Amino acid sequence: MTLQWKILTVLAVTVATLIAGGVAWAQGFADLEKKVVEKTLSNGLKVIVLPHGSAPVVSMVTYADVGGVDENQNATGLAHIFEHMAFKGTTTIGTRDYAKEAAALKKEDEAFLALRAERLRRPTPDPARLAQLEEALKKAQDEARKYVVPNEIGDIVERAGGQGLNAGTSFDQTVYMYSLPSNKLELWATLEADRFTNPVLREFYKEKDVIMEEKRMGESQPTGRLINDFMPVAFQAHMYRSFIIGHMSDLQGITKAQAEAWFAKYYGARNLTAVVVGDVDPAQVVPMLERTLGTIPAGEKPGPVVTVEPPQRAEKRIVMEDPSQPILLIGYHKGDINDPDNAVHEAISDILGGGRSSRLYTALVKEKKLALAVGAITELGQKYPGLFLFYAVPNKGKTNAECEAAIYEELERLKKEPVTPVELEGVKARAKASFLDQIDSNMGLAMALAQSENLEGSWRGLFGSLAKIDKVTAADVQRVATTTFVRSNRTVGMIETVAEAPAPPAAK
Repeated sequence: MTLQWKILTVLAVTVATLIAGGVAWAQGFADLEKKVVEKTLSNGLKVIVLPHGSAPVVSMVTYADVGGVDENQNATGLAHIFEHMAFKGTTTIGTRDYAKEAAALKKEDEAFLALRAERLRRPTPDPARLAQLEEALKKAQDEARKYVVPNEIGDIVERAGGQGLNAGTSFDQTVYMYSLPSNKLELWATLEADRFTNPVLREFYKEKDVIMEEKRMGESQPTGRLINDFMPVAFQAHMYRSFIIGHMSDLQGITKAQAEAWFAKYYGARNLTAVVVGDVDPAQVVPMLERTLGTIPAGEKPGPVVTVEPPQRAEKRIVMEDPSQPILLIGYHKGDINDPDNAVHEAISDILGGGRSSRLYTALVKEKKLALAVGAITELGQKYPGLFLFYAVPNKGKTNAECEAAIYEELERLKKEPVTPVELEGVKARAKASFLDQIDSNMGLAMALAQSENLEGSWRGLFGSLAKIDKVTAADVQRVATTTFVRSNRTVGMIETVAEAPAPPAAK
């Protein structure tokens, strides 16, 4: 018996244990779904409330249905900018004197616009004029900063016992989250209402400098450069091609006016979802949320992205020469989260790349010693059709080509040989275990509800995900593997190791 089959046998015992307790588990699952209360406030903001757990704490997520995919040429990086601007404050929070600060911020904007115009002057900007305008912007920033109370929202939350104050951006979403003692929930709602009604983009240009430095650091890593080059090769038209942090020239040129227009378009109440999970009574919470979050301007619900990625007609390849460790990426186009075969893609990802018992890890790392690491990712784009990505890091003395051939061998095996019942049961058992782990956390549950509501059209999608996995058959896996993992549908990217160029001789 091989090590793989020993592991699968252990999984079979685990599955049997889960099945034995399945009735009680399923009942608890159904009871949890019944506790969810949803309400659309008078301004169009969707609220989802779920009593959960016994500790006197509550986790909150505010989900904006906007991400990098909504950006356009000349303004990439705007979605991510609002992750950084999340808790900069309002007209009453984060300022010592807003009237004076507003005047200083106006002068700061004027200084930046003058600098931007000189930077864009053709055929070339005047270096002396650039230096003068850069100094003028610095002085305007210093003046505006005199009125800033740094991190005041964060300090308010921390004094109230808050934890996990954070924000995040992806291709498909921008989210803001933290947890508080349950008796401080109205504080969160009041702060959110103010934050989305009276935002002040203070320290905007300074924060752009932070983001540009973040981009430089990412591009200093070979893997970061490879991914940045890989995505626009994999996607010809769709904005999944533009990585979320934005292009450096766009970041340098984006104005506060552009950011304010972005906020006005995407941060109205009709484009927001608020999720509250923990020690709450929905009968009391929902009216309080109407009094607070219900005051956020309604705005309009922006339409979806119109551009559709055309079918890929031929294999695409990108080879980046670099003195770093070799790395291999193989991407195949796939449907979005609502595609009828999405659960099959998830099952395939688990079978091929789900940890140390997966087929790819067993073949490339354990048996053939070709790779240090190998895996599969299916979440590169969920709101719209995205990528099924495989990656491998070749072992010392091994090559990308050897890893690539071994991955294709496993994909062909998946097409020709039905996966075993034990493998399928293992997929389903791990999906249940992962779900149970997720719902054990108030924050994890709040995030999952928000994502299901916005990506799948209803928070109920969360509770239907396991049923979809349960229905996946060996025939489904073969069918989807046969149609998805074809040469004309793939993009291959790799770093090929080359000797570092010698340093130029020192001047004599």
